[in-house]
Amino acid sequence: MEYYDLIRSRESIRNYDPDRPVPGQILEKILDAGRLAPSACNIQPWKFLVVSSADMLDKVRPCYQRDWFKDAPHILIVVGLKDQSWKRSYDGYNSIETDVAIALTHIILAAENEGVGTCWIEAYDPALLRAALNLPDNQVVFGITPLGYPKPGFKKTLNKNRKHPDEIIEYL
Repeated sequence: MEYYDLIRSRESIRNYDPDRPVPGQILEKILDAGRLAPSACNIQPWKFLVVSSADMLDKVRPCYQRDWFKDAPHILIVVGLKDQSWKRSYDGYNSIETDVAIALTHIILAAENEGVGTCWIEAYDPALLRAALNLPDNQVVFGITPLGYPKPGFKKTLNKNRKHPDEIIEYL
């Protein structure tokens, strides 16, 4: 798909076909887009945890209590390695959130290109998710998204209500 068509047509999907998992080779292509994302000083301070097994899905799903979330065949959890990320010497700014956001954006756009639905979620219960994943202290969850194909008959709304460029762009 042409890039600008891709970003215009992408939308958050909340309607997954639980009986249609994403093939491994497609998951790998999508995750590779995240791997190739830029990061400060090319440190790549992230891990991509793909939850697909029934046992782990049962442990992870309670962290976000939405019916549609239970139907996704895969859940991607993007973890930042805060102790490994770049820090600015002037003020101690840590690039981890920026780095991980770029990687997750790459993943979401790659998924759209492959016809795989996503929905960037931040409203999860972090303590419940940490416990379910048994994460070490240096790993911080920065975002999760289901990965899956929409249910048969699902139609995108393509209702992107966005601000006019004059409201958000300044040329100095």
